[in-house]
Amino acid sequence: MTALDPVELEILRNQLESVAEEMGQVLIRGAYSPNIKERQDCSTALFDSSGRMVAQAEHIPVHLGAMPEAVAAVLDSDPRPGDTFVVNDPFAGGTHLPDVTLVSALAPEESEGKIVGYAVSRAHHADVGGMTPGSMPAGAREIYQEGLRLPPVRLVSGGEVVEDVRDLLLANVRTPDERRADLRAQLAANDRAEERLGELLADHGDRLLAAFDAVIDYSRERVETELADLPDGRYSATDFVEGDGVEDDDVPIEATVEIDGSSLAVDFAGTAEQVPGNLNAPLAVAKSAVYFVVRCVTDPEIPPNHGCYAPVSVRAPEGSLLNPTPPAAVVGGNVETSQRVTDVVFRALAEAVPDRVPAEGQGTMNNLIIGSRSGEFTYYETIGGGSGARPTRDGMDGVQVGMTNTLNTPVEALEAEYPLRVERYALRPNSGGEGRHRGGLGLERTVTVEADATVSLLTERRRHAPKGLDGGRSGALGENRIDGERVGAKTTVEVPAGTTVTVLTPGGGGHGDPHERDAAARDRDLKDGKTTDEE
Repeated sequence: MTALDPVELEILRNQLESVAEEMGQVLIRGAYSPNIKERQDCSTALFDSSGRMVAQAEHIPVHLGAMPEAVAAVLDSDPRPGDTFVVNDPFAGGTHLPDVTLVSALAPEESEGKIVGYAVSRAHHADVGGMTPGSMPAGAREIYQEGLRLPPVRLVSGGEVVEDVRDLLLANVRTPDERRADLRAQLAANDRAEERLGELLADHGDRLLAAFDAVIDYSRERVETELADLPDGRYSATDFVEGDGVEDDDVPIEATVEIDGSSLAVDFAGTAEQVPGNLNAPLAVAKSAVYFVVRCVTDPEIPPNHGCYAPVSVRAPEGSLLNPTPPAAVVGGNVETSQRVTDVVFRALAEAVPDRVPAEGQGTMNNLIIGSRSGEFTYYETIGGGSGARPTRDGMDGVQVGMTNTLNTPVEALEAEYPLRVERYALRPNSGGEGRHRGGLGLERTVTVEADATVSLLTERRRHAPKGLDGGRSGALGENRIDGERVGAKTTVEVPAGTTVTVLTPGGGGHGDPHERDAAARDRDLKDGKTTDEE
């Protein structure tokens, strides 16, 4: 392998990361749906020819950690130069059906016809068919009810769009014009990666390919060094998801984290068997959550790529909640169960590295889906809440936590694009858990639906509040209301025009003894409206 000195390695690493970031910019600017162009519910990354992630944009953790599974599935399908595969099958490299992934084989002219890498773009499409608008039905019992399921199949072959595949896909969704435009944006993002990679090959030749190995080795060594500094041992924790949309019983997730020298292993033995509803999470999603936690408790400046994952192993029993078998429904597992996996692994590591672990954040994405069965519109939103207080500072208010990293849909954009009117959008006073450091505040969002529609809610932390750490108190529970009446955490209902939907999101847990909170901080909480005299 061609040796690279540290300066050259850093230059090439940044150039590769800039390719992934530019892919994301092309996708976001070229997308049509507010879910991608406003919320930025998408992710992009660059892989080498053997399917190892080399660089990623700083997008969505649950997307990125599971991406290698999609590339591996495409590699099994004999990709050729000029091919782009589309895949969303959770049992063949996907996460859940709305996350549509395009994997393009990169063979720029400078590579003389040889595949030198893969560009990957993953975007949440606001509808991919299925039994309800938005493709996230609360009561789904099998994956066939959740939408069109695509194993790796060529959308582009030899540089030409396979129109039959594209037309088949668009015939099975409620908003085909929007889907067509978003797919074009993903293709443009992948094309930009090939263009930029060709320029880098022209500048650096084989040294660029050597950089693929070098950046991966660098990240692996950095993570191994970080893990070696953690105390060896076995650490366990248990938490629950609050029903699966079909049955209301708590569903346990058990995690045992073993740190041994420079490696970390997570075993989910003891986790419940797969459930009838849609809270099942593919193993790739569980791995993604573990990878996220490891990055949080190690140095976040380590370049994220395949090397970060190499020292980490994840096991879950086949047929369990975190490793289901087809045709299990999984759409809620990607968005909600992944959050609970994050919480339970953090909780296990709190004993090992208490100074690096926050109290529990809101622990849910508060998924709100509103759409018309006639296909006129489908709106999808994840709503922020409180992050958990940290050992040295308060939690953040009204943010996404854990496995999502999206923005919100601005009120102006939402009302311009959909027959919806935002009545209230505000922080929830007193929702952050008390502590030496206070948990972040949840949000209240009330929307009036101005057309007959189907409303789906997939949420958590409506029964078990986000816990504090080191004596900190729990954050406030979340709550869902339709026309002022409380409804369940997982709900799909038909509503007439004029209906209001309110989502109150959970606050974050506090950290440390509340009696040790600084008096000036308490005064500031009152002044800023985070707390009231009635607390």
